[in-house]
Amino acid sequence: MAMATDQKIDAQSWGMLGLLGLIWGASFFFTGVAAQELPALLIVFARVGLAGLILIPLHLIIQGPLPRDAKTWIAAGGMSLLNNVLPFTAIAWGQHYIGSGLASVVNSTTPMFAAGFMALFSLEKLTARKAVALALGLFGVVILKGGNFGDLGEQTLGILAVTFASASYGLSTVWSKKRLIGIPPLTTATCQLITSGLVMSVLAFGFSTPALYLSAPWHVLLALLASAAIATALAYLLFFWLINRAGPSFVTLVTMLVPVSAIILGALFLGEKLTFNEIAGAVIIGSALVIIDGRALEKLGLTKPAPAARP
Repeated sequence: MAMATDQKIDAQSWGMLGLLGLIWGASFFFTGVAAQELPALLIVFARVGLAGLILIPLHLIIQGPLPRDAKTWIAAGGMSLLNNVLPFTAIAWGQHYIGSGLASVVNSTTPMFAAGFMALFSLEKLTARKAVALALGLFGVVILKGGNFGDLGEQTLGILAVTFASASYGLSTVWSKKRLIGIPPLTTATCQLITSGLVMSVLAFGFSTPALYLSAPWHVLLALLASAAIATALAYLLFFWLINRAGPSFVTLVTMLVPVSAIILGALFLGEKLTFNEIAGAVIIGSALVIIDGRALEKLGLTKPAPAARP
């Protein structure tokens, strides 16, 4: 099964994208809860490890035995690093310094990094519209912080960590475009999480203290379970299904929706509040995402529709 092109961006694709946005918005909330008691490595190890254990039996029942070919595992290994290990750890670490709502807003720069990397690797053209959106998005991050990134205070470190995660997610779109062709979504998700679990087990046992799980409050353990089962196992089934249906560039637009549920949950249950700078930065980043997507501009007659892709 070849990877789909943007020809299949229809109502069902948008509906699944909306559901994925709600789920991943909740993931920032779950991480925020866990970060109150556990270090980043343990949060990520629990997330990918439990999610992998959930998907393995599903794969055996639905898809059959796990693949044995090197191509699939190399593809999964690359995605595990770029789409799990690096960004999950950076976000979990960053959320020790900034709230879940702010982290989700910073993470919404992912499509801009994706557009830049896709152009760098000659997979998509960097148009003037996308270049403007990239500059506007980065300006939005500066506004979020209020400038002065040189102070290296806690907020700066948190924002930089989540920005690094966004860049890693953006680079994963290139990897998925080049390496995931022909691999079923369930296989991609399962193999990626197995690989991520193995990597994180080495990091967690080598550089952290897994015994901290035993003293963690029940609500933290529930947050870890929800993060694994809902925000990772279920979310990645939707994620890779959407990549196959509508393409990786379309899926990165999910970050436009993620901050909505993340900010609401953070405000209701974690007592988080966004400052004026953070709200202004979020509006600027949101505007950049609208520009980089381009569909709204086409409907308003401000840009010409992109030429239809050949079958």
